[in-house]
Amino acid sequence: MNAHLLQHLSPSLQKAVLKNVQDAIDEDLGTEGFANESLSTEGIASGDLTAQLVPQNQTINATIISREAAVICGIPWVDTCFDKIDSGTLITWNVKEGESVKPNQVLCQIKGNARSILTAERCALNFLQSLSATATITKHFVDAIKGTNAKILDTRKTIPGMRLAQKYAVTIGGGCNQRLGLYDGILIKENHIAAAGSIAQVLKEAGKINANTSIQIEVENLQELSEALEAGAKLILLDNFDCKTLMESVKLNAGRAILEASGGISIENVREIALTGVDRISIGSLTKNIAAIDLSLRFNY
Repeated sequence: MNAHLLQHLSPSLQKAVLKNVQDAIDEDLGTEGFANESLSTEGIASGDLTAQLVPQNQTINATIISREAAVICGIPWVDTCFDKIDSGTLITWNVKEGESVKPNQVLCQIKGNARSILTAERCALNFLQSLSATATITKHFVDAIKGTNAKILDTRKTIPGMRLAQKYAVTIGGGCNQRLGLYDGILIKENHIAAAGSIAQVLKEAGKINANTSIQIEVENLQELSEALEAGAKLILLDNFDCKTLMESVKLNAGRAILEASGGISIENVREIALTGVDRISIGSLTKNIAAIDLSLRFNY
């Protein structure tokens, strides 16, 4: 496997890959406790009933093929799936992580035990098609705003258990990450403001929590934007502003804070939004409305 690719990921992402894969294997095979070793072909047969139809010692060559254009993402997850099932499986990749591919392009060759390859197939493809989907749609948005000063960002609207993986896929597609979770950034929304009493008060309270944590406040109109700026906000989310109001917001802001547009953003209107002069555009659909890339694994006889 391409172990070096996994090793080049951050420690937290390496941990996420291993956990994602182990969870997927346990879910598919009904197994637990194989975190540090590969399953034997006998173990595969006990967890994969259909694998018993294949001769235990049969060796086979296979390929993974993309059936549509895509940005490939998820190679470390694929490698880890096959390695976890059978460390003797050899994968030779024809493409790199983040590379754009065409329909019917061969992504990699796989050689190993037939049972092992069949057992790892679905878990591996699930990761590759889902993460490639996020990378692909992200690149579409990034390409759409080329030449502007805006950046494309993700949100916390992710598949449970797959947040780090999906946020990684966003970066592979050329986008940027918002906060990872509730623990590493403050986002003040309407209910927080109502509970605190005012925009000025909630920003004051937020500043007491951790001076080194990013503090972002969401506003719904120009009046609230003005209040946030007067209270010293440096990161402001403009919720569902139309393009005319976004341009007015940029003028009112006059460079005092980083402005982020969010809500109702599509591939059709994202460039118009970027041209208003906002600094960031956050899009939940990068991770929550994905359509898996069509891939297939084929044995070569």
